[in-house]
Amino acid sequence: MLLACSKLTVTYGGRIALKSFDLTLQPGEVRALIGPNGSGKSTALQAMAGLLRPSGGRAVIDGVAVDAIPRRRLARQLAYLPQQPTAPDEMTVAQLVRQGRFAHVGLLRSYSADDEATIGWALESTGLLALADRPLRELSGGERQRAWISAAIAQEARILLLDEPTSFLDIGYQVEIIDLVYRLSRERGVSIVMAIHDLNQAMSVCDRISLLAKGETVFDGDPKDLAETGLIETVFRVRGTFVPIAPNAPPHFDVELAHRQMRDGVLAR
Repeated sequence: MLLACSKLTVTYGGRIALKSFDLTLQPGEVRALIGPNGSGKSTALQAMAGLLRPSGGRAVIDGVAVDAIPRRRLARQLAYLPQQPTAPDEMTVAQLVRQGRFAHVGLLRSYSADDEATIGWALESTGLLALADRPLRELSGGERQRAWISAAIAQEARILLLDEPTSFLDIGYQVEIIDLVYRLSRERGVSIVMAIHDLNQAMSVCDRISLLAKGETVFDGDPKDLAETGLIETVFRVRGTFVPIAPNAPPHFDVELAHRQMRDGVLAR
């Protein structure tokens, strides 16, 4: 295994935000964290990234505790993209993406041809080559989100932690980002954990799903197995149905049915 969490617990002022969280991540695996707001998804990602000190348990990379790895060395192994990252408005897209290479080039060494090629690839992969010289203040919310994703993948870490990577994106770019996640895992062997609200996007691309509720893991396994548990309806308090869309493919949760039932006044509460 590459990344592992064992009984990882995080508390805020006596309140348990994440309780006994377990996770094992293999090279090239895509793992989705799903659950209602406040279920512990972001907390789990921050603890895995070494940004929160757990009150119990630990997260390790190749057997070494994350909080014991020097930050620059950790940045070569793990990239983390939070929900609402910030940068100076006058910074350009290209400058932001170049920051993703800092762990590799350092502050006193110039960028190599390989570094420049990686930056170009990251910009192209997120559809931002034409906006490379544009200041961040001139970008839409979706364009800025793609710029941050571009910076994260330019880091070329073995592990990529993404907190709601498709937020603020229109449906076309959502599909492109989910496809990029899949290609990074399959073509480059990147291991990815992403918190995501769209269940069907998660099931379309991930190898395993962890469903969290009130800080605890209530399901951890194959996406197809989740459809048989009834947990989506229980945890999210909706009524819907999983619909098979292709042989050997994860079923699709019929969101329209859930919406229709809401309109008809039979949404479970």
